[in-house]
Amino acid sequence: MYRFLLTPRWWGINVFLLLSIPFCVFMGSWQLGRFEDRVDSHRDAEARIATDKREVARPLDELLPVTKATSGRQATASGRYDTQLLVPDRTLDDKEGYYVLTLLRTGTGRALPVVRGWLPGTPDPAEVPAAPTGEVTVTGALQASETPGSNGVSARGGLPEGQTAAISSASLVNLVEYDVYDAWVTLNRGDSGMRAVPATVPGGTGLDLKAFQNLGYTAEWFAFVGFVIFMWFRLLRREVEQARDAELGLVPDGNQDEDQAGKREPEQSSPSAV
Repeated sequence: MYRFLLTPRWWGINVFLLLSIPFCVFMGSWQLGRFEDRVDSHRDAEARIATDKREVARPLDELLPVTKATSGRQATASGRYDTQLLVPDRTLDDKEGYYVLTLLRTGTGRALPVVRGWLPGTPDPAEVPAAPTGEVTVTGALQASETPGSNGVSARGGLPEGQTAAISSASLVNLVEYDVYDAWVTLNRGDSGMRAVPATVPGGTGLDLKAFQNLGYTAEWFAFVGFVIFMWFRLLRREVEQARDAELGLVPDGNQDEDQAGKREPEQSSPSAV
């Protein structure tokens, strides 16, 4: 009954089964490993942020450009505060609010975006404390420019004057008349009673969309293993049932009609042959 397993067709099916299962298991394990690596990277980055906060601050220019290694490091810069902007749609401890972003004009001719703190509610310039005047020295965690539309950063346009959706040199350069550093700093202590904005882990190390895509691909590869095995057993069962029907002389109606038509055809042609 199981002789059909030795036919070329079933040899091909069996070879496909034997090759596809380990391949799918390998790919699923690889995707799971990618997800676990991202989890470990996220934990390491969070731990490093806490460690970096206790380190001695280094001059800003020594830490640029911002990389995964320098993101979150303590940076210091001196200058005078200039343009002040509000960054709406920012959440802190599950509360809606906004960042107070002030550009620090440094002696290099470029300005450093400095997040002086966070305030709850809707952005209101009247409620924002004025920036300190004169020469100041700031110290805080170095951060890379944000990308609108990713990692929770708003990409909406049409904001009122004095607001920006993302802390990005590409966005800020259109709002001021001087060059801006491709980085920003969040103060360790909120200025003028505002709450300090904690540093975030560098891009590519957190539990972002790509990390959960890896987890989703893991489930898909292992589900495909079950699907392949299910289809193999289904084909096997159908072949066994057909083999049993053939042994019992049970033929589908369509085949019976073809057999009867084949038997009648010689009978009709015999007179003409005579």
